[in-house]
Amino acid sequence: MARPHIGICTAIERARWSYWDTEAYLLDRNYVDAVQAAGGIALMLPPDAEADPDEILDVLDGLILAGGADIDPATYGAELHAMTSGMRPERDAFEIALAGRALERDIPFLGICRGMQVMNVARGGTLRQHLPDDVGHQDHRRTPGSFDGADHDVRLADASLAARAAGELDHATKSHHHQGIAALGDGFVETGWSTLDELPEAIEDPERRFALGVQWHPEADPTSRLIAALVEEAARRPASASGAAP
Repeated sequence: MARPHIGICTAIERARWSYWDTEAYLLDRNYVDAVQAAGGIALMLPPDAEADPDEILDVLDGLILAGGADIDPATYGAELHAMTSGMRPERDAFEIALAGRALERDIPFLGICRGMQVMNVARGGTLRQHLPDDVGHQDHRRTPGSFDGADHDVRLADASLAARAAGELDHATKSHHHQGIAALGDGFVETGWSTLDELPEAIEDPERRFALGVQWHPEADPTSRLIAALVEEAARRPASASGAAP
């Protein structure tokens, strides 16, 4: 069986390496390593303002939306919160369009942290911009820039895609976020909740073969099965699913 092609959306950040200090398209190596370890071919997808989502999706068997900076609240009709930062409108526009079309075409899809939030916004959902305001603690992102001490458990719904992909109902996670789901996007259901405060931590569309968003970071956890589950489903994608859907 041919190795499935998995697209992974990149961040846009200023970076330094060797003699250079400039803007770059970036992706944590853990995402690529996890896809390759599961038998997939990883293709990095930088924002492209000129791209038709179908042009990109036509060459993919699966899609991962990675973590990263906050989404511009204007995309879901909200005012900017003082703690919302780092927005990249070109990334938001590209990923929201790509997510929406991937869901329409039923392409196996995993949204991770920011990626889950993009999935939700792509279908008309909204976000809570700064969780400490709502939940009264900082335990979803204890140390900015690190997963050290950031584990907490998530309770997954029985028989859900999230539970099947994780292989268990009580799942330990690597957490690093300060925003979360508010109103759910059309067609999504909640299937995972933080044991800290019942914050929604997994959403999925039960009408799609594999459309899952998780608020945690499976790429940072070598024991996690989630990315492998996405790659396995992408490898089973029927030939009839390729090409643009009407």
